[in-house]
Amino acid sequence: MSTIAWIDVALRGARPQAMGALLRHFRGLDLAEEAFQEACLRALNSWPRNGPPRDTVAWLVLVGRNAALDGVRRRRRERELPGEEALSDLSDAEGPLAEQLDEADYRDDLLRLLFMCCHPELPATQQIALALRIVCGLTVPEIARAFLVTDVAMEQRITRAKNRVAAEYIPFETPGAPERAERLAAVAAVLYLLFNEGYSATGGSAHVRVPLCDEAIRLARLLLRLFPGEPEMLGLTALMLLQHSRSKARLDAQGAIVLLEDQDRGLWDRDRIAEALALLDKALRHARPGPYQVQAAIAAIHARAPRFEDTDWAEIEQLYAVLERLQPSPVVSLNRAVAVAKLRGPAAALAVLDVLAKDLPGYFYFFGVRGALLVDLGRPDEAREAFDRALALAKSPAEAAHIRLQIDRLTRKKEAG
Repeated sequence: MSTIAWIDVALRGARPQAMGALLRHFRGLDLAEEAFQEACLRALNSWPRNGPPRDTVAWLVLVGRNAALDGVRRRRRERELPGEEALSDLSDAEGPLAEQLDEADYRDDLLRLLFMCCHPELPATQQIALALRIVCGLTVPEIARAFLVTDVAMEQRITRAKNRVAAEYIPFETPGAPERAERLAAVAAVLYLLFNEGYSATGGSAHVRVPLCDEAIRLARLLLRLFPGEPEMLGLTALMLLQHSRSKARLDAQGAIVLLEDQDRGLWDRDRIAEALALLDKALRHARPGPYQVQAAIAAIHARAPRFEDTDWAEIEQLYAVLERLQPSPVVSLNRAVAVAKLRGPAAALAVLDVLAKDLPGYFYFFGVRGALLVDLGRPDEAREAFDRALALAKSPAEAAHIRLQIDRLTRKKEAG
């Protein structure tokens, strides 16, 4: 691993805890983020020469805090600011108040920060985007893909959220139990999108970003300690476990995508599947269905099928129909179209896609599915056009390689014919 690569990994891993400590000191988002960024810059200058510190988080907190306070002192010459005690409590990061906050309810800095970012004074989409950027450290393009918007639009959304926090003095304080319950849906959405970013590996990696998936699942388990009887949290945790159980089978040795029908089910993690099925069963007993529970139920059908040919596609289509009612989305309808293709053939599925075309003009999977359906219908020229569009929209090497394989197959078939 190159020097820059291992430093990047270290900084990403330390970000949540470092940001948590800096927010405790400065009680303000901009100053905490500025301090962390300055610490990262100094790490890039120092660590290649001196090696990583024994405690990465402590190093970043100390350097970032001192750099930010130096900046505050310099700016005091230009305008009067509150006393230093208002900017920093200057106490140790493991002081009594921090211990009380971390150990009483949250048990985890990152989870506490997620609840803080998901403040109800912000619109829901801004809460989630801000948390993904500031707390989870996802890039603007990664967050934009999760929301199916442009990078510019997402940058503006995050900027508006930060400006509103500053302008309206929205406090970044640990919420109590009632506030946590109100913010649970937004925090759950952040974990779901964090997991999806790791699972889909859109950030330029050729492989699944397993640490992101593991972190999302770890935080979901922590949330279950706070909300043990919340069926949607049970469903979300089950969903992520079921999806993650297939990680070792999703890519081959060269990093190419292996479709569900071709995966070696012996590589699926049966311990994760068993845990997920138990959680899903517990959730369903509450008789309060929600989107995460329905998605987990769909994933469970795949997990229970001994072979791809044994998959109950009729049940999957019915569950997607339920999901469309609970959470209408063109992406949900696209997934239902796949089940329709298995049950009633590619022509029926293509009719569903035709209705969705205007809603998913820049969605990789729409054109990938469309191309596959057109191949099955014996319309290679139209299939090639769809695959070309999908290739242009691919966000990872694995996605691009998969589409190139489909194009190569079409080309060979045309030459042979």
